[in-house]
Amino acid sequence: MKNIYTWAAQPAKRTLTVADLKAAKGKKKFIQVTANSHDEAYAAEKAGFDMIICQAKNVLKVREGSKHLFLTASLILNEYVTKEDIMRGAFKALEEGADAVMTPRSMEVVEMLTKEDVPVMGHLGLVPRKSTSLGGMRAIGKTSDEAFDLFQQFKRLENAGAFAAECEVIPENVMGEISKRTNIVTVSLGAGKDADVIYLFMEDICGDTENLPRHSKAYGNLLKLRNEIKIERVRALKAFKKDSMSGKFPGKKQSSNLDKMQFEEFLNKID
Repeated sequence: MKNIYTWAAQPAKRTLTVADLKAAKGKKKFIQVTANSHDEAYAAEKAGFDMIICQAKNVLKVREGSKHLFLTASLILNEYVTKEDIMRGAFKALEEGADAVMTPRSMEVVEMLTKEDVPVMGHLGLVPRKSTSLGGMRAIGKTSDEAFDLFQQFKRLENAGAFAAECEVIPENVMGEISKRTNIVTVSLGAGKDADVIYLFMEDICGDTENLPRHSKAYGNLLKLRNEIKIERVRALKAFKKDSMSGKFPGKKQSSNLDKMQFEEFLNKID
């Protein structure tokens, strides 16, 4: 556990720092998962994960759930539009407990943040919100030319000062060779096992989605449990309605009465 000072000028402890991740590149694997609630962050820390990532607006409740894991705040494209939005959002997330920010924006934006010493994780490969420009949801780097262009993007991101990159849906062999040739900490989301960090969404790992992506694997079945809860909720409500309409509820256990003498006095007072 490392002692740090947060961006809110408060002492804290972290399992990892940016410096640790950079020093461990190519030597040690780390695991990351999304966490956007107190309970998800708590579960990730209890399960022994190294890193969590959340939407920037959720940093406070996520940090309450996990006091020590390395936390990256994602600056969602349509929520942080202008450069001023991005800068304010980044510093707010850091002040609330994030250790780094993630942005899929331009190299210019990355450089703007890193010039202020903000630890930045970029986003390369498939960026789903930009998928229409890529011809749909598909792997990026499927031809030699496209793979080389991707490699150049990594080098530009490195030159812009990013310490890491979320690498989404990239062929495993391409990712492996790029990771060897960049100082950036590579975070694989559907990019194979040769990156520095292996990453999946919480809902995919826990089986809490109907359409599991090809690159994911479910290790639980929360969706089944949620569906059972929905069914049980409706059953309970119907049972309550039925008993209420038939006069079975409330019964003696759920009601109380004045004793006979007090009740008669009450009637005399109101008649």
